[in-house]
Amino acid sequence: MKNVLKKCNFGQKEPLELGHNVSGLSLTIDQNKVKEVLQKPVPNRIEEMQSFFLCVIYYRNQIKNLSHLASSRYTICSKDVLFEVTKERRDAYESIKNEITSSPVLMLPNFELSIRLDIDAACISG
Repeated sequence: MKNVLKKCNFGQKEPLELGHNVSGLSLTIDQNKVKEVLQKPVPNRIEEMQSFFLCVIYYRNQIKNLSHLASSRYTICSKDVLFEVTKERRDAYESIKNEITSSPVLMLPNFELSIRLDIDAACISG
């Protein structure tokens, strides 16, 4: 393996790695990726919907209730299902866009304080 020095950055406080800004204590979504998601129009074809969700699903750990918001996506992407933009799907699309813009900062917990754990049980909720 060989290092290419012009591609290396040393001593950065918040390096950008794989679409995330990484600091010593936190992890946030790269704002350029957020802008890309916000600029996407409402999908009119199944391929556009799949492309949007592939982009968003990468950040699933930072989007609250994504499995619930994206539930209509799973039915649309099934075989033999007619793709149509319904109010429910449009609302889910807009909700996901809103959630990605207000995504939380992931950080190390302070074990001196009480901790609340939210669990996504999408695999058993039906």
